[in-house]
Amino acid sequence: MNKSLFANIPDAESFVYSKFGKGESFDVGVKKAHVWSIPSLFVYMNGLIDSTTLTQILTLTQSTSSQVKRNLEIHEIEAMNSYFPYHSVTIYDSKDAWLSAVLSGQLGIVTSGGYVFTVDVRSYPGRQPDEPDNEKVIRGSRDGFTENILQNTALIRRRIRDVSLRFELTKLSTRGQTDTVIAYVKGVANEEHIDYLRKRMKKIHHDGLTMTDKSLEEWLFKQKFHPVPFVRYTERADTCAAHLLEGHIAIIVDTSPSVILVPTTIFHHLQHAEEYRQAPIIGTVVRMLRFSGFFLSLTLLPFWYLLVVEPDRVPEFLSYIGPKENGEVPLFLQIVIADIGLEFLRLAAIHTPTPLSTAMGLVAAIIIGQIAIDVGLFIPEVVLYTAVSAILTFALPSYELSVAAKMFRNALLIATVAFGSNGFFMGILFVFFYLVSIKPMGVPYLWPLVPFFPKALARILIRFPSSNGALRPFIVHSPKRKRS
Repeated sequence: MNKSLFANIPDAESFVYSKFGKGESFDVGVKKAHVWSIPSLFVYMNGLIDSTTLTQILTLTQSTSSQVKRNLEIHEIEAMNSYFPYHSVTIYDSKDAWLSAVLSGQLGIVTSGGYVFTVDVRSYPGRQPDEPDNEKVIRGSRDGFTENILQNTALIRRRIRDVSLRFELTKLSTRGQTDTVIAYVKGVANEEHIDYLRKRMKKIHHDGLTMTDKSLEEWLFKQKFHPVPFVRYTERADTCAAHLLEGHIAIIVDTSPSVILVPTTIFHHLQHAEEYRQAPIIGTVVRMLRFSGFFLSLTLLPFWYLLVVEPDRVPEFLSYIGPKENGEVPLFLQIVIADIGLEFLRLAAIHTPTPLSTAMGLVAAIIIGQIAIDVGLFIPEVVLYTAVSAILTFALPSYELSVAAKMFRNALLIATVAFGSNGFFMGILFVFFYLVSIKPMGVPYLWPLVPFFPKALARILIRFPSSNGALRPFIVHSPKRKRS
């Protein structure tokens, strides 16, 4: 049963000032007003509420007919529930929960009887849904997630008009009180996976998740120093909706334009929405190029180095591989300098204003690169293969996986330099067994390659037509595997 939390309006006002301070924060609004004939205290955060709606509320409640006002004298709770002209009116039994709602942007109301309510009139500052820069498609929707959690849930709901779609809201961290939503389709997603996420979230006792989804990933999955991503990030609403219908779970964090998708494997990080916007045969070709690009991004540079230092292993038809003249700088050191130079170039491109980034790229590629070859710092092939390896990593749709691929490539290169061909092949085996050992949420990272599921692997490698009657992935353990 709802209870009165304050003795009167002055008691509520003293409580609010004890928490926020009187005049210490300019954005805290405290206003005495009347809701019909009921003296009330309004508490709100300037900048997080719609001021026009607040003005309308004050005007409408004060202009209510006298007959309604007489009926309101029965009880304040009945008045708010039955006559208040706005949706999402909530009454609270806890002062802390009420303050948390006010801090999230809702309008707090305390009546003369000490009952506390909130009205959802939030209007968060932010941008409109635009196409994500890192997940562009030639054909398809151009709306992407924003930093507004309400907009993000609406973009998903627009695509999945199913009463079974659930958005479970919870607040994480003690001071930040970050709104976090677990999204899933009830009856399609696995309940054990959902319970796992709920339990992990309850164990988070931290003052704030300012880095939002990335901080949450580290808390949920104990990533520690693993280089590979344990979850998939997406900023596309259609990609998120497709995963939800497959039985995956989405985690939406307020103030973050990207959504976490779980459970996932390494092959989820190698797929892109563009494959499903083209004909199946075109999508298959693009997918195969991307998979081969990932493998080459790991092995091309170390393998070229191996052929250079062990020329007796080079077949006759590949005799052109390798430098015709030895440079003054050791080959391995040339590769390291070129690779670090590319990383600095990438960082500079991120932090350089867009109008200047093109000019900076031309200067780095033409002037610096050519002069470095002319003075003998690099041989031309080092620049070629280092650049090709970088392009292959840029072709990966997952930025997190592309960074991990660079780390694996450098480890393979060091092993090749140290132990020759034995080091190269042992390094590949080490990377393979490392990926096999990873099981976030109990899901094998290399499924369906290890463990081997031939039919599922065929669907990973080949983009089958949508009408082919695909089953939901085995790893999501959906109660309903058939989709049609």
